[in-house]
Amino acid sequence: MKMKSLLAGAVLAGATLSTSALQAADYVIDDKGAHASINFRVSHLGYSWLQGRFNSFDGQFSFDEANPAASTVMVNISTKSVDSNHAERDKHLRSDDFLDVSKYPSAKFKSTAFTMKDDGTAVMMGNFTLHGVTKPIEIAVSKLGEGDDPWGGYRSGFTGTTEFKMKDFGITEDLGPASETVYLELHVEGVRQ
Repeated sequence: MKMKSLLAGAVLAGATLSTSALQAADYVIDDKGAHASINFRVSHLGYSWLQGRFNSFDGQFSFDEANPAASTVMVNISTKSVDSNHAERDKHLRSDDFLDVSKYPSAKFKSTAFTMKDDGTAVMMGNFTLHGVTKPIEIAVSKLGEGDDPWGGYRSGFTGTTEFKMKDFGITEDLGPASETVYLELHVEGVRQ
């Protein structure tokens, strides 16, 4: 009788672990299919917006619908891939006045916490490294959806926004008070592994 109880307990524990493993999923960000983007905007003198993106980045994330707090994200960005649709400006953005890409060829975000809110949105906390400086930032996150794709895979998508002051990351080029803040918009579609 004792052996049957132990066996039943082991089967139940195995089933619980199996269900839990199915709920947690690891994804690779689909940058190759251009189904993800990292966009930025900065005010130009308070009169208009300078907009751009980073064309080269990679990363992965893990999301568990049953335990969202366990979700994690890691993203690496090639700073030399900055693209504001203006060659001379991009050359300036890559220079030591701004990104200094020869010295700091990559930027990185690594999550530290994920908190769901009552309205279904979430806040992703993490450490952002840019221009050789690492600081904590918060990203407001919304889940867009998930499901099967036409190629036999399974995908999950999120969008996020955050902002930071350039001077907080050691970028001291003075463009005036209206241009101190960088606004980031992230669109992340991941392929389940």
